[in-house]
Amino acid sequence: MARKRSTNVHLPPRMRQKGASFYYDTQQKPRKWIPLGQNYQQALIEWAKLEGRDLSPELSTLATIYDYYKRDVYPSKSPATQKGNDREAAKLLLVFGDSSIDSITPADVQRYMEARGATARVRANREKALLSHVWNFARAKGYTSLPNPCTGIKGYRERGRDKYVSDAEYKAVWERASQPLRDAMDLAYLTGQRPSDVLKLALTDIQDGTLVIKQNKTGTKLRIVIEGELEALIERIKTREQKTKGLRLVQDEQGHSLTYWQLANRFEEARAAAGVTFQFRDIRAKAATDVGGLDSAQQLLGHASRAMSEHYVKKVAGSKVRPVNRKL
Repeated sequence: MARKRSTNVHLPPRMRQKGASFYYDTQQKPRKWIPLGQNYQQALIEWAKLEGRDLSPELSTLATIYDYYKRDVYPSKSPATQKGNDREAAKLLLVFGDSSIDSITPADVQRYMEARGATARVRANREKALLSHVWNFARAKGYTSLPNPCTGIKGYRERGRDKYVSDAEYKAVWERASQPLRDAMDLAYLTGQRPSDVLKLALTDIQDGTLVIKQNKTGTKLRIVIEGELEALIERIKTREQKTKGLRLVQDEQGHSLTYWQLANRFEEARAAAGVTFQFRDIRAKAATDVGGLDSAQQLLGHASRAMSEHYVKKVAGSKVRPVNRKL
């Protein structure tokens, strides 16, 4: 008869704890302890797999597995993608969080898509994509052996933005904008970068006559030559008198960095006052169209291929075609 434990009595058979780590004791010769990790719930899951036992319901819920997904997968994602996933997970876990992962069926996913699609089709697509990714992670880790319930469930068709911002529309908003918003708009237009990349630009990014950028979304690195209008803009920002001086190129009136939501609120106010409908992100498309030539657009925007830039420019500005040059 096995001797009863005097310590760690809460652990299941053959699980051991040493310091902060948990192990599985094979109890065979030669004696071997298999590491189970330092998280107790995760260790229980690994123990159950080694024992050939079913996971208890509380250990196999989507919420629990999503915690492991965040721990293992999030570090490889950009901060912007992590924030987006957090928003998507909040919606998913409201519905599926307490459900055992093996209990989620394609019919459940279809009902979710129909309910979310009634008011937010694009968000529904993103949430289904995250659920699918988490499920594939769970299969790879052995938390489930069932097929992905998202397979075969159609998403909603999405239409990319095709708004070209005219010079008149741009100027209408610019004239009603605060100075920080004007700086952000001009930097976005002259560099062709996304809002998050514009807001993080700093004086320290000015190196050897270029503006050095690493895009948040793709990790693409660019060196934009500081010349012409961009040079004039940066010089105005550097020489502008302020109570305090920060390193960021886009600062509020107190010299503090401007956040994304502060930028969004200021832009919304200026846009409403101007009576136009374009979004701040549409400035990037205007830059791609106005820079002149697909090669230049590809380089400025940091696209991986010329075809991507060609699709981007044509969708916004339309294909440039010639008329029939023949007299009847």
